[in-house]
Amino acid sequence: MTPGTAPAPAPVAAPVDGTPIRRGRLSTRAGGLLLTVLVLVLVCGLSLAVGARSLELGSVWGLLWHDDGSEAAYIVRDLRFPRTVVGLMVGVALGLAGALMQALTRNPLADPGLLGVEIGASTAVVAAISFFGITSAGGYVWFALIGAGVASVAVYLLGSTGRSATPERMVLAGAAISAVLGAFVAGTLLLDARAFDRFRFWAIGSLTGRDLTIVEQVGPFILVGVIVAFALTGPLNALALGDDTGRALGARVGATRLTGAIAVALLCGAATAAAGPIGFVGLTVPHVARMITGPDHRWVLPYTVVLAPVLVVGADVVGRVLVRPGELEVGIVMAFVGAPVFIALCRRRRIAQL
Repeated sequence: MTPGTAPAPAPVAAPVDGTPIRRGRLSTRAGGLLLTVLVLVLVCGLSLAVGARSLELGSVWGLLWHDDGSEAAYIVRDLRFPRTVVGLMVGVALGLAGALMQALTRNPLADPGLLGVEIGASTAVVAAISFFGITSAGGYVWFALIGAGVASVAVYLLGSTGRSATPERMVLAGAAISAVLGAFVAGTLLLDARAFDRFRFWAIGSLTGRDLTIVEQVGPFILVGVIVAFALTGPLNALALGDDTGRALGARVGATRLTGAIAVALLCGAATAAAGPIGFVGLTVPHVARMITGPDHRWVLPYTVVLAPVLVVGADVVGRVLVRPGELEVGIVMAFVGAPVFIALCRRRRIAQL
């Protein structure tokens, strides 16, 4: 040390366990999740207030708790409130199903359609219309759920024949089942004009005309699927490191994939039964969640649960505004909104890793 100069300050050692860093990251993620919840509340308020006849948010809140017998009360309580609740449930279910599929297959482009869930539900709905003469959305629900479940089981059995199920075999099995069922749907609709006329309104993806009966029918399936999905956060994080590393960390790979496939069938089957097939939700939202939180599924799933209904309910509100006093179905709006967003994600230099 040169005479007359002060000694250099000793460097401050960072904590070995990184606790301050982890606490800061935890608070950031929690704050971001709270912010997305507030956005969801705002979007739900707009869903209750905006439509062919717009209402003030203050009056909407009062009408929710007190039915004064007016036309506005009927619009809010009997039309928009059930529609908003169904949108929330469908968004949660499709978002979680997509996050599970991408984690189980370790494929960032995976969506619930890879397991044949959507085409299984569509096949059952076509059969219900063409062979049993069922015409109401409430009547489709049980057929769609059964079709989704049967297709998922068939994909899993086909993908695990002779050995344990792997992501690649599951995807190939899903493609095969989807091709067969898609041919059945197309053939049936070509031969039955009445079935085609009714099926096309369901297949476009819509929240219009849904009531709380639909919520009662599909709600229990979605609730079970959500519980199962959150129970898998630990094993999913282990599987993200590879099957061998996952086993070394104590994860039961086969059981995790089977349980996850059941949860996907419950979530996507119930959502498709309630509103028809709605694309891009399960494909896009998990990417956005991972961009915010990183690959930790303990945070990816909660963010997905909030962001997905924001997208679905928000798209429904946009559809009511664009062609007022008419409206665009949510499936159409999602195609216009989801496709550019997904293309933008794909063009990023680095997609959020699984």
